[in-house]
Amino acid sequence: MNVLVFKTSVEEQRQVRVLTPVLNRHAGRGNWNFALDDRDRVLRIKSSCADATFYSTLLHQHGFFCRELTD
Repeated sequence: MNVLVFKTSVEEQRQVRVLTPVLNRHAGRGNWNFALDDRDRVLRIKSSCADATFYSTLLHQHGFFCRELTD
């Protein structure tokens, strides 16, 4: 299982609620979370798929900035 970490523009819990069905469908319920108190508004996803581009594109399609954070 890979952990993908993204910087996002998601700022509020209501925005997370909009994304919840989408992320549950693609990453699985309980396999993702946002750290809205972090300055980068971090999204972490546990996934067997290491395709960060897929998740970045998915959030972009819903109107949010999303970029993978790498070491």
